[in-house]
Amino acid sequence: MDGVKRKGMSAATSATLSVVMFLIGLALVFYPTVADRVNNYANKDAIGEYQRELLTLDVSEYQRMLDEARQYNADLFRRTPYIGELTAEGRKAYESLLDVTGTGIIGYIEIDSPRIYLAIYHGTTEEVLRTGAGHLDASSLPVDGESVHSVITGHSGLPSARLFTDLDLLKVGDTFRLHVLNETYYYKIEDIRRALPDELENMRIEKGEELCTLLTCTPYGVNTHRLVLTGRRFDPPPGSIVDDNNDNGIFEEAMSSTWNRWFVFLPFAVYASITLAVIIIRRNIKRRRRH
Repeated sequence: MDGVKRKGMSAATSATLSVVMFLIGLALVFYPTVADRVNNYANKDAIGEYQRELLTLDVSEYQRMLDEARQYNADLFRRTPYIGELTAEGRKAYESLLDVTGTGIIGYIEIDSPRIYLAIYHGTTEEVLRTGAGHLDASSLPVDGESVHSVITGHSGLPSARLFTDLDLLKVGDTFRLHVLNETYYYKIEDIRRALPDELENMRIEKGEELCTLLTCTPYGVNTHRLVLTGRRFDPPPGSIVDDNNDNGIFEEAMSSTWNRWFVFLPFAVYASITLAVIIIRRNIKRRRRH
């Protein structure tokens, strides 16, 4: 009997380890999908809070914030037409601009295809870039005006979030838009290049130009270069498709895509897998005990 008992316990232990290994493998397979979905919702919530806070601004406060951002850009261009380092005092002033919610959100970026919908925060710290897009702090703030060149950065290839991973799918002529305060700024991509991290000449602030550059690391996992996409601001014709600013509708449509529908079935898949594993374990234990 003792031998049978020990044999049964050994079988149970072996089966349990098999289930644990199976569940670990299942978690590794689904982690990128689940983590990215969670990050999408976090961005949606942050953007929703930003939009709600905008409704509380009166006209004078709104105009003051916009004017201060434009003045910051004008002063930046007068100091230097190149990207440079901010002083401690300059950084403090920079971080106070366009901060409607007190969380550091400047606005948000939206691209229809590939679908990118991310909050834009002050600075490019690791904390910022793990969850959203960052504004390069010594570049122009993303508002209209003369001699403006904003730089928006984001991570690529993270297992926890796609973020700017799909920027390499964009091509010259594609468009993206930035939402800052209640303003929407449209950009058409004119130049795409790969550059070394210290090659910032193409991010120069050009006199009289309104530009925005999207920046991410490339290639995935190696990150020796930067993918640089530069767009020029344009005004879409009234009533055109690109002028359709139905943010929430577009986002909900993206959430119902084939990729996201898999997420709905994930709990059922896990439950079914665990149930099947338990059934197999019990049968194996009973079979071994009989022998």
